[in-house]
Amino acid sequence: MTTPTSHPFYLDCDTGIDDALALAYLLASPQADVRGIGAVSGNVSAAVGARNTLDLLQLAGHAHIPVAVGAHDPQAGAFRGGAPHVHGANGIGEVSLSTPAADLAPETAAEMLVRLAHEHPGTLRVLAIGPLTNIAEALLLEPELPRLVEGITIMGGAALAPGNITAVAEANIANDPEAAADVFAADWNITLVPLDATMANVLEESHRQELLAAGHPVPQALGEMLGYYFRFYEGLFGRACSAMHDPLAAALAVGGIKAAVAPMVHVAVDTTDGPGRGQTVCDLRGLYLDYPEQPGARCRVVLALDGDFAPHLVEVLLSLAESTTAALASAATSPA
Repeated sequence: MTTPTSHPFYLDCDTGIDDALALAYLLASPQADVRGIGAVSGNVSAAVGARNTLDLLQLAGHAHIPVAVGAHDPQAGAFRGGAPHVHGANGIGEVSLSTPAADLAPETAAEMLVRLAHEHPGTLRVLAIGPLTNIAEALLLEPELPRLVEGITIMGGAALAPGNITAVAEANIANDPEAAADVFAADWNITLVPLDATMANVLEESHRQELLAAGHPVPQALGEMLGYYFRFYEGLFGRACSAMHDPLAAALAVGGIKAAVAPMVHVAVDTTDGPGRGQTVCDLRGLYLDYPEQPGARCRVVLALDGDFAPHLVEVLLSLAESTTAALASAATSPA
């Protein structure tokens, strides 16, 4: 049920492991009223991501939330097969979830976003945690989209940090630089959550064990997925842990956590075919003067958080157990 303090949300994702954490965070947050979810190819194909999303929604007692399949290929080139070495062949760490009873929405992800923007003018929040292909397609369908939504939070890019798919590029942006360039060029309020913030906030094995010990299928499944994710990140951090890319963006989008350093700056995307392709070029030259105003800038780039995110994330994910029980009970008593 929507509360007076909640905001309607459209989530665009490529449901791998950290997307699953972000989705669970939104479902548990009283500030988020998820009205629709679109899938895009990234960690997995758009079709696989959509099915993963339906599985997770059913497990959490939210099978009523519509899920639409979006773009399979980026604007230039073709989908390159995802990241099975990071997320597993099925995108969720080889964890098996029950097959959902719900069907996919008859509209595309871009069509869903445009429809929701018209249904919730000025209040819809967009959270994009995959490549930005669907968002760019929605801009083509409805050029007034930036005026219709309250704002968009994007997990992607790297401002001062190194990239994670090339020396300078982050995967979500690099998987479709042309779409990302269109999105950043549009006249709307953007919050960018880059690797600078997400790689600096780490989920440890002790946190994973808390999820596994919860005695509830949702946090337990997330804990099992994280085992696969940790094995990949062990090669980067030297211990069993992981970055928290997508759930960090979700928490910032709903206001569950705050940014300590987040200048409003101009951001462009490199769409050339050189070594900088996919780089988010953030104008941070104001660093030495505490980031003075840049006229016309619309992108807030989160560089650091105000506090430790991991305990907050675990607390919210564990609270999902209670909300899931309530959601399932409501569904059982609702008339057919």
